[in-house]
Amino acid sequence: MKYVRQFLIILVISFIGELLRYYIPLKIPASIYGLVLLFAALELRIIKLVSIRETSRFLIEIMPLMFVPAGVGLLSSWGVLKPVCVPIMVIVLISTIIVMAVSGKVTQGVIRMEKKHPKKKNGADHIYVKDSEGERQYISENSI
Repeated sequence: MKYVRQFLIILVISFIGELLRYYIPLKIPASIYGLVLLFAALELRIIKLVSIRETSRFLIEIMPLMFVPAGVGLLSSWGVLKPVCVPIMVIVLISTIIVMAVSGKVTQGVIRMEKKHPKKKNGADHIYVKDSEGERQYISENSI
C-alpha cells in the first residue's frame, strides 16, 4: 500500500503539470511543469522525501527501459530520418564539444576563484556530503 501511495503522489503532481500545460499558453512540456512542482513541493517540505523515495528510485532504475519505445519509433521512421541523419549527427557532435568546453572553462574559473579567495573554515577540517542513500557522510578534507 505504501508504494501505491507514493506512486499516487507522483501521479497527482504529473497530472497537475498536465493541467498547467493545458491552461498556460507557453510551449513548455507538462513533464517540466511536473518536475518544477515536485521540486518546489520537496524544497518547501509540502511533500517529504521519504513519502516518495522508494517509488522514485524504482522509476529511476527502470528509466532505460522507457527509452525502448522511443528507439523503436525512431527505427520505424528511418525513411524520414535518413536524409537528415548526417546534419543531426554533426549538430550533436558540435554541441557536445561546446558544452564540454564551456563546462571545463567554468569549472577552471570556479577553481581559480576558490584558490584566490579561500573560504574561512572556522577551524573545521571536514565536510559532510550526502551519499546515494541520502545519508550524511563524513569526509575529511585530506581525503578529497
